[in-house]
Amino acid sequence: MDNGDHNGLVSECRVPILTYASAGGAGSQGQGSPVGEAGVGSRGAGKVAGWTPLLVVAAAVTALGSALPVGYNIGVINTPAAIIKVFCNESVAAHYGGDLGDTQLEVLWSIIVSVFLVGGMTGSMSGGWAADRIGRRGAIGATIVLNLVAASMFVACKATNSVELLLLARLVVGFSSGLSTSVVPMYLTELAPIHLRGALGVVCPLGINIGVLAGQFAGLDWMLGTADSWHQLLALFGPMSLVGGLLVPVLPESPKYLFLVRGEEERGVRELARIRRQPEERLSEELRAMRMASKDDAQAEAKEPQQGEWTAARVLRAPELVLPLLLVCALQAGQQLSGINAVFYYSNSVFRTAGLNDVQTQYATLGCGCVNLATSLLALPLVNGCGRRVLMLLSTLSACLCLVLLGTSIMTINSISWMPYVAIASVLLYVLVYGLGMGPIPYFIGSELFDVGPRPIGMALGSLSNWGGNFIVGMSFPTIQSVIGPASFYVFATITAAQAILLKFYLPETKGRDTAEVADMLRLGFKSKVAKSVKPTTNIQHNSA
Repeated sequence: MDNGDHNGLVSECRVPILTYASAGGAGSQGQGSPVGEAGVGSRGAGKVAGWTPLLVVAAAVTALGSALPVGYNIGVINTPAAIIKVFCNESVAAHYGGDLGDTQLEVLWSIIVSVFLVGGMTGSMSGGWAADRIGRRGAIGATIVLNLVAASMFVACKATNSVELLLLARLVVGFSSGLSTSVVPMYLTELAPIHLRGALGVVCPLGINIGVLAGQFAGLDWMLGTADSWHQLLALFGPMSLVGGLLVPVLPESPKYLFLVRGEEERGVRELARIRRQPEERLSEELRAMRMASKDDAQAEAKEPQQGEWTAARVLRAPELVLPLLLVCALQAGQQLSGINAVFYYSNSVFRTAGLNDVQTQYATLGCGCVNLATSLLALPLVNGCGRRVLMLLSTLSACLCLVLLGTSIMTINSISWMPYVAIASVLLYVLVYGLGMGPIPYFIGSELFDVGPRPIGMALGSLSNWGGNFIVGMSFPTIQSVIGPASFYVFATITAAQAILLKFYLPETKGRDTAEVADMLRLGFKSKVAKSVKPTTNIQHNSA
């Protein structure tokens, strides 16, 4: 990309081909190294670290044990809803004497669904504290323990005939999910070499999308979506978390956390060498960058010793963090306020209008989930090849057009014979463009906009915005839909268009840039002049073995 590219959309998409880094001698250049953009460790060291086994294990454990349960608990609850409502009515009758009316039962069901979001918002706000107090790895372990506790509650609630235990389980797994979305992207991007930061950042939303699809599939009536096995269905994420939990002890702690937050330089260097599978002398660039960041933090603290540690209040007051915080919260909330859940809600009626029966409609909805998962897999190389800014702009603008087309097609679906097919195409195209940018990037962009000190709080506030946006849509969409019907998609389109305008003027391209450089770029708030592209300063030639 050229720094003179002012429209922010013209881009060279170079998708890097990555291989495992070897632990060869210091004089060997490029054996087993990845071919990609210039990254930390490229100058002086003669080699760029790649996908080492420990990075792969960290990605797999966090995806399986922490991220996948988030998506699973989002996707699993709708299919067995009628069966669980019967259980709720029987439980209330057994413990409190008397059946619930239809309205009372719907209120109780709404509480069961929404308490997951309340737990998510609470867990998000705890993410920054946990990441600094018990470490990134410790916080990952905490999410897995909470998942196992919640899964045990789901299994026990049917045996004890306790709707209260069902509510508590949803709250606990919601808290764990909020903690996961706050900590997992930060942990993985801090482990990653700079040229793999985007790919590892996508692991969390990829795990969530796998979980959503798994929950929808497992809830089919020929799987576990029955009156005898619904409690096992709700707890099915437990074994996945258990497998992840058994591997947590082998995970590395974030070297940046150890180096810059805890001040444990020697341990940080050891962990970095273990992750990269390279001796310390081969890591001169990364170590130099961390030592410079540590020196800058020490100087800043010497100038303002009264500031102390980074808290939510300090982050909210800091003028240099206004723009990063706005961008992170806007992207996270905008992900939900773009109407993705409303699109899936309406997809059932769209498929039925197109002539599909109930069973076919159920599988068509699963097909949408498969499209969402496929685009998440595609995003793994694209975020590194095309950059975050370009993908976000293309995703938001395309989603805006799809929402307008979807709203219009649903409004005229009964008057024009071919309009149902336009509506189906709009749903599928929306899911596709959403998954390329708006779906994965907001989860990890905070780790690239904030420096290490304020990063946990910044990402926690961003995660809170995501869960808050989800809560707002869940509470308001039924009312909006009852008043204006399919025109509600025009509301989502307007919000998405506003987000695109904000990104156009203020979101810098973070691909290939050190977080300190990005943070400095945004220090002036709305007066900042963001760079829309990255021109590598060093060309690296590698010979693959």
